[in-house]
Amino acid sequence: MEDPTQQDQASPEVQKRVQDSFDRQGLMAHLGARITDIAPGRVQITLPARPEVTQQHGYFHAGATSAVADSAGGYAAYTLFPENADVLTVEYKINLLAPATGDRIEAVGTVLKSGRTLSVCRLEVFGVQNDGARKLVANGQQTLIRVNRPER
Repeated sequence: MEDPTQQDQASPEVQKRVQDSFDRQGLMAHLGARITDIAPGRVQITLPARPEVTQQHGYFHAGATSAVADSAGGYAAYTLFPENADVLTVEYKINLLAPATGDRIEAVGTVLKSGRTLSVCRLEVFGVQNDGARKLVANGQQTLIRVNRPER
């Protein structure tokens, strides 16, 4: 992925809100995933290869692949929400196009439509080698709901 320009980056406030929310996700921490790009309507999550996220043939497990794709799409939508809103996944469908191999996978969520209540995102997951070679290993679509954060 090319280095995003400054205008492609979300504001520092949105980046902090997204990162703080992501840091509260036990599953992402357990998997070893991290956010590597936050832009308006687009988030990338990287998951390094390690035995704990593979299946019996050594490929990235579909559950790990799907989990990072789901979170990437959810946070992509979240970048466009007001500060007092949270995001929940309503549904998603993912197609596993090829065995997920590489030194890491990169899940990219991109907002296709941001509505007042529902948002729709495109999900893409790439197997990436350390030399930069990338292969699309999964794609999908997701619907998310914006919910108001409870008053505290």
